Amino acid sequence: MSKADIDQENQLLRKIAKILDESRNSYAVHNRKLKDLSNLRSSTSPKKFFSSFSKALAPLFNFPRRIASAERVIRFVATFTSSREPKDSSCCDLFLEEFLRFLLSAASAANKTARFRACQIISEIIIWLPDDAEVSNELWDDVIEHMKLRIVDKVPIIRTFAVRGLSRFVNDSENVDILELFLEALNLEQNADVRKTIVLSLPASNATSEAIIDCTRDVSESVRKATYFVLAKKFPLQSLSIKLRTVILQRGLSDRSPAVVEECLKLMKDEWLVNCCNNDPVELLKFLDVETYESIGDSVMRTLLRAGMVNLHDEERIHQFKGLVFSEAGDSEVCSPTIQLLEPEVALFWRAVCRHLQTEAQAKGSDAAATMGTKAAIYAAEASDKNDLLEKMLPATVSNYVQLVKAHLAAGPSYRFASRQLLLLGTMLDFSDATNWRIASYFVQDLLFRPPEYEMDSNQNMIVIGEDVNLVGDKDWAYAVSQLAKKVHAAAGEFEEVVLGLIEELARPCRERTADFIQWIHCLAVADLLLENSKSFHWLQGKAIEPVELLQSLFLPGAKHLNLDVQRVAVRCLGLYGLLEKQPGEELVKQLRLSFVKGPPPISLLAGKALTDLVMWHGPQEVDRALGHNFPSNDQYDGNHLNHVDLGDTDSDLNIGVLDLLHAGLVNDKWAKYGDIDENGSVQAVLGEGFAKILLLSENYSSIHYSLHFSVLAKLISLYFTDKNQELQRLKQCLSVFFEHYPSLSANHKKHLSRAFIPVVRAMWPGINGNPEGSPIMVSNMRPLVCQEAGNSSDDLSDSQGGSVEHPDEFESGEEGLGIRIATEVARFNTKKTSAEKSYASALCKCLVLLHFRSTEQRAIKLMRLLVNCMWDSISSEKELVKDLKHMAEHLKSLDTQPDQELLPDQADLIFGRLELDNPGVGNSMEVPPTPAPRSTRPTHQRRCVRHDETSSDEDFSPSSVVPPTVGLSSAHSQRASKTAAITKMTASRTAAVNHDIDEEEGSELTSEEESDESDYSTE
Repeated sequence: MSKADIDQENQLLRKIAKILDESRNSYAVHNRKLKDLSNLRSSTSPKKFFSSFSKALAPLFNFPRRIASAERVIRFVATFTSSREPKDSSCCDLFLEEFLRFLLSAASAANKTARFRACQIISEIIIWLPDDAEVSNELWDDVIEHMKLRIVDKVPIIRTFAVRGLSRFVNDSENVDILELFLEALNLEQNADVRKTIVLSLPASNATSEAIIDCTRDVSESVRKATYFVLAKKFPLQSLSIKLRTVILQRGLSDRSPAVVEECLKLMKDEWLVNCCNNDPVELLKFLDVETYESIGDSVMRTLLRAGMVNLHDEERIHQFKGLVFSEAGDSEVCSPTIQLLEPEVALFWRAVCRHLQTEAQAKGSDAAATMGTKAAIYAAEASDKNDLLEKMLPATVSNYVQLVKAHLAAGPSYRFASRQLLLLGTMLDFSDATNWRIASYFVQDLLFRPPEYEMDSNQNMIVIGEDVNLVGDKDWAYAVSQLAKKVHAAAGEFEEVVLGLIEELARPCRERTADFIQWIHCLAVADLLLENSKSFHWLQGKAIEPVELLQSLFLPGAKHLNLDVQRVAVRCLGLYGLLEKQPGEELVKQLRLSFVKGPPPISLLAGKALTDLVMWHGPQEVDRALGHNFPSNDQYDGNHLNHVDLGDTDSDLNIGVLDLLHAGLVNDKWAKYGDIDENGSVQAVLGEGFAKILLLSENYSSIHYSLHFSVLAKLISLYFTDKNQELQRLKQCLSVFFEHYPSLSANHKKHLSRAFIPVVRAMWPGINGNPEGSPIMVSNMRPLVCQEAGNSSDDLSDSQGGSVEHPDEFESGEEGLGIRIATEVARFNTKKTSAEKSYASALCKCLVLLHFRSTEQRAIKLMRLLVNCMWDSISSEKELVKDLKHMAEHLKSLDTQPDQELLPDQADLIFGRLELDNPGVGNSMEVPPTPAPRSTRPTHQRRCVRHDETSSDEDFSPSSVVPPTVGLSSAHSQRASKTAAITKMTASRTAAVNHDIDEEEGSELTSEEESDESDYSTE
């Protein structure tokens, strides 16, 4: 190349560099600079321009920072590359292809900054490239393949731009593999920004809707916010199923982040309500199936009312509500009323609006009463306006309201939901007038007298399908009836008097033993409603039927009834009755225990829940004392475990404490196969939740022994981490809160939690301690569970002691005690272990390095340093664990204020004794042992007495020798020397000479192996 060409190239390079430098100052100059650069390209040969352009852009590939000026240059370059001039389209297409190939080579570079900038520019070019750009299919295939590779890049920002670059191709039917790659990457991606970019890039389809909606539960706020943005822009309301709509609103409106809630509110208001439902909330409720998802409908209405999206002064809507009950026009003085039945959505809307107006009026009235002057007058006027509007919304008279509800009740099960909404609406009416009160009272009695509905099966047996006041039907209906009844009979004791009068009449066939099971269920259901809504046993006395009569004539006989539904209601009544008593009675406790032990799972569930409630309300000693037992705390729970109870032995169940009985039900597997028999799940779930509450309140019960904590905690931890029973999901949510609060209540709780960890892991791990063997997949799944369990335990112990003053020798309630227990468990294994024991010890060691030791616990630190030395044999094959334990040993040494002072054997035994552990035989050395060298893979030979030559020995151990001698070469040289000696010394002493040379050969091998091992060890 001539000097003139070089000068011309340098001049072109400076011009391009100047344009790029000016483009980084502001976006405003980009249009002008694009024209300058385009003119420069058209006036220069394509080859020279591309060469100079790539050289001018080269410094950007070494600049990793994402600052505004660099981003402007990237945008300028991408815009220039993607622009296409009609006069010089071929030159533009040629430059585009050459530049893309240049970027693809940079995207595969080893330098991460070069890959980052290349992927960034490629993504910008793809986004800004017009549809009429002519690019060869081969080049596009190369771009797509390179971007696919970069999706799994180790740098998150590179993965982000790779996803962004492929987002334009994901809609093509030919690139289905890109969509599958996005969905796979979304499940595995750890970086929030990359997940957000994937969500924003996914198209709207049946294949992606579930994955996108799952991101509404993402841990990152930005990902959840982007998800609701995508749902609003890409998924119309009609394209989603009812289930997905409710899931979206349920998660979004209850999100912990205000920004996510705001984004969900935009989705619901701007897209669904305004665009899809013509700004009509009732139409929106129709898309949500409020009969099935009533709570979602309530949440939507509350949100819309608070946001002011509901027109409360809509005269047409008010007239619709007022005109629900009207009389036909005619000349007769008495006209038959005509009732307009409500749709479920309209009924829910009416009740929600009236509830909102009542709440607002009460709030404004309270504000007016709390202030004075003009401000109080303003609040009072606002409250008056709300009350006036509420009066317009409600039925004109109580008589009209009763007629409206009766019409819906007579319309059949299809209008049951609307009837319940109307019952709740009635709680906002005024019953102070005597006439209105009398009409409402008769109506309430009619509701309570309504028998459960039933149907006949093929064998002419009656099957209750009840939606009335009974436990086998709708509990929401029972709640609505009770709320209306308490509103009508609001005076003290009036509600109990009226309901007991009804029960006395309903109980006559039951007391005379002439009632069928439908009548039993009806009577017991009304009694259940009474007991659940009564605040004191005092209001039940002196009425039409005494509480003792209820117990003797209804509840106890009902619990022994042959019909399962009758037993369920009766057992629940027994539990509520016991809570109202000052002290539980003998017959009540005895029947609950018998129902718990002998009853089928549905009955055992309710009986166990009732017994648990009695224990928490009255205390375990009071419940046992009801049967004449007075177990002292030290006698009842003597030893390390609760008394063993066999639930199959029905004769001895009354001679044991109630906690022993409940614990036997918790650990019993006979109910494990019965799930989803109640809204609470299974018997184990109910008992587990009950014991969690008992342990939290254990400081209030002096009779509870510490062994209860240990045994129950072990079971609760195993239930929390099990993945076999889906019916335990509610229990797991309860236990997640329990483990967060339990250790913070007492130092003894921390000790119990630390003490239960090792036995639980040992009992769960397959292949050890007599446990059945497990598959490798099962073992690999157990490791993260153990680490998670240890992490939860350590977090609980550390969080609960964060604000307390540290005192020495409190290691039992801290992470030091847990660490010593784990180290002792690992150290008790022999050097030779089975594969299950190796995996078990490895998992425990991974838990150990997560713990933190306090500098005040010097004796525990010294003991832990000794135990670390005993653990090397168990983990010597895992380099990562060896490295972690080394760091842990160094950290423990730095915490030791007197590292040279040894821990006395008596002090170590004292710590082991306080932790109830056996001394695994710790030594006196606290120094970290050297890392064991890897064993040689060569076959071992029988060693002989080797005669070493002094000269060769000096040479072998010469310090000038940097590379250790190779075993294979030494062996080969020795063999050749032996053959030479054998040929030259063919004399009478030939055999001795050969043996002598063989000895030298093996000695050379042994020396080489020893020197090689020593060299490897020194490099460690």
